[in-house]
Amino acid sequence: MELKRVVVTGLGALTPIGNTKDEYWNGLVNGKSGAAPITYFDTEKFKTNFACELKNFVATDFLDRKEARKMDRFTQYAMVASDEAIADSNLDLDKVNKLRVGVVWGAGIGGLETFQNEVLNYANGDGTPRFNPFFIPKMIADIAPGNISIKNGFMGPNYTTVSACASSANALIDALNYIRLGHCDVIVTGGSEAAVTIAGMGGFNAMHALSTRNESPESASRPFDATRDGFVLGEGAGALILEEYEHAKARGAKIYAEVLGGGLSSDAHHMTAPHPDGIGVIAVMKNCLENAGLKPEDVDHINTHGTSTPLGDVAELKAIKAVFGDHAKNININSTKSMTGHLLGAAGAIEAIASIMAMENGIVPPTINHTTVDENIDPELNLTLNTPQKRDIKVAMSNTFGFGGHNACVLFKKLD
Repeated sequence: MELKRVVVTGLGALTPIGNTKDEYWNGLVNGKSGAAPITYFDTEKFKTNFACELKNFVATDFLDRKEARKMDRFTQYAMVASDEAIADSNLDLDKVNKLRVGVVWGAGIGGLETFQNEVLNYANGDGTPRFNPFFIPKMIADIAPGNISIKNGFMGPNYTTVSACASSANALIDALNYIRLGHCDVIVTGGSEAAVTIAGMGGFNAMHALSTRNESPESASRPFDATRDGFVLGEGAGALILEEYEHAKARGAKIYAEVLGGGLSSDAHHMTAPHPDGIGVIAVMKNCLENAGLKPEDVDHINTHGTSTPLGDVAELKAIKAVFGDHAKNININSTKSMTGHLLGAAGAIEAIASIMAMENGIVPPTINHTTVDENIDPELNLTLNTPQKRDIKVAMSNTFGFGGHNACVLFKKLD
């Protein structure tokens, strides 16, 4: 069976450094940090009092007030980003066969704030179970794609992938395969997360996963720097319209990139820590290259998982050297998490968008906040430190990994 070609025809982004795809891109190339003191709740007694929140976002600017009240923030974010991507694709929703349009979405946690608030309200009450009738529908992780399909009438495959921080990259790969196999013409894919909450911050602090650089939040996310001390929690959403190539060509769609392949693997090592030798990461990049029919020397750019954790950054770069050999030093490597923080289940989607826009614009966004060389990192690797670099990118790779050892890798190609 000959596989269908799959392309990206629409993008939407809602991030801590920009509330549209173009604002997001401008924030990336200008090295903008999204980290700042938390405004959502009192953090006086928390180890970390900053995060990468959205800025100037009001849900009712985009959504009907009554509908917005029925949605957790992670679903609100999904609706806004997917609306932008659908509009960007110029899909004619009156003409498209909606039975062949699906929504495959990623969320690592889902409606955490809704769950937190409902439980707190009960705990602080008199013991009478007065729960909101929308508690469960707001909380469940699959409700975001459900709402996207309900709004637009899309009747194809509809579900959420949950693989921690790899969730939306997982969703993208699933979407790729549905179209490749001829089951769908178009899929709205991506991911959203809204974990900047009392429970989210408290939980990640308890794991010692977050940076505690409270005196300088804007410089706290510092992938590959010797003084990195943990990731910075972010929130938002990224959406991509994946479309069968001939379907896109027939309607004269703008094509951002071709999705060449995806890889998945597991570390099978530890609940939260990566394998120190990057064995699972080596496997996922090799899987992805094989799936795409590419050789290591074909890759020009890698947007790494690069969370700014002491163990993770080193393990990923070791794996890149193992897979790409001498060619590794010719690749522009970066971590856009240095600017956005870590969007958990939405990370794969917004970083895929960053990779695609880097190809489109011929610019690799910087890894900001680097001041101190880590002796455990090969100095010959080009980590695109502090300043964007011009580069003609023909093939870009995006890596995303999650707690539980989940690894996902996606390859994009600029169309000739």
